[in-house]
Parts: sequence; C-alpha cells; structure tokens
Amino acid sequence: MACPICSKPGVPAYRPFCSKRCADIDLGRWLRGDYVIPGASQDDLSSDMNGENEKNSGEGLDSRPKRP
Repeated sequence: MACPICSKPGVPAYRPFCSKRCADIDLGRWLRGDYVIPGASQDDLSSDMNGENEKNSGEGLDSRPKRP
C-alpha cells in the first residue's frame, strides 16, 4: 500500500504511512481540521440542543425532585 502523504511504499511499523514524518503530517492535518466529514453545520446542531436543554432544565441526570 502506498503512503497517502507521499506515495512511497508503506512500512509496517507506520502503516499505512512510510515513516513517522508522514504519520505526523497526517496527524497535524486532523488536528488542524483539514479533514472534514460532511454533515450538518455546528450552528444547526447547537440550536437543536438549546431546545432540548430548555425542556429538561433543572432535571440533570437524576429526575428525582431536588432538595431545598
């Protein structure tokens, strides 16, 4: 299998990469957010979550009545 970064042959120790350098380059791309999985935008998700939080506010994980 060819290295996805530089297309050299992969090395089993760094599979699917050819070296630690190429593995680190790939990790850096993930951490910067260069690789994105298509889906709903974060704004859409946060507005959906706000509605849920309002319905369940004050209940927390335990639905029993709270002590004063």
